[in-house]
Amino acid sequence: MSRSVVVFAGGDAPSVAAREAIPAGATVVAADGGIDHALALGLRVDVAVGDFDSVTPEGLAAVERAGARIDRHPAAKDATDLELALAAAAALAPERVLVVGGAGGRLDHLLGELLLLGAPAYGGFELDALLGGAHVHVVRGRRLLRGTPGEIVSLFALHAPARGVVTSGLAYPLRGETLEPGSTRGVSNVFDAAEASIAVADGVVLAVRG
Repeated sequence: MSRSVVVFAGGDAPSVAAREAIPAGATVVAADGGIDHALALGLRVDVAVGDFDSVTPEGLAAVERAGARIDRHPAAKDATDLELALAAAAALAPERVLVVGGAGGRLDHLLGELLLLGAPAYGGFELDALLGGAHVHVVRGRRLLRGTPGEIVSLFALHAPARGVVTSGLAYPLRGETLEPGSTRGVSNVFDAAEASIAVADGVVLAVRG
């Protein structure tokens, strides 16, 4: 399996431009209706996960014929299809996981997706998401992000305070500060260069561009 894994979420379809963000040779894991989204972008699905209540019968049949591994779960379950798909991705021991989905659809699902990204279970690999036109990066330790000078990036602490946050390459630098969950302290920062560094001594930060 590839060390890069792409997880397609269900819900609204991702933009066609998402195809350009898929790493070459990446393993594709699709969560339920995400099967149709992956197929629409011309991708082969390696693992299909979910209760399959939203994928089209044609889409599910297509990936079964192509030899995808099918992880079927009951409709009554304690995790969303995306969480189950991320667990399947983590089991592949990847270096990087990219979640691809739409930015519309149900607000509760979108909120759940964003909170899910900061779970400790995914701390062993680099994790990003492309949700509609927004790029989301999970920062544990230190990350270098490429952007465009003048581009907005917002920083949010997930689940607990993010302590010792240090940034460079941003118009409003943070110098060892603490970001609290539920605070807007990190909203609407701006790239001051083509590359920005975000470091966190303790905790998890979600960096949102777009």
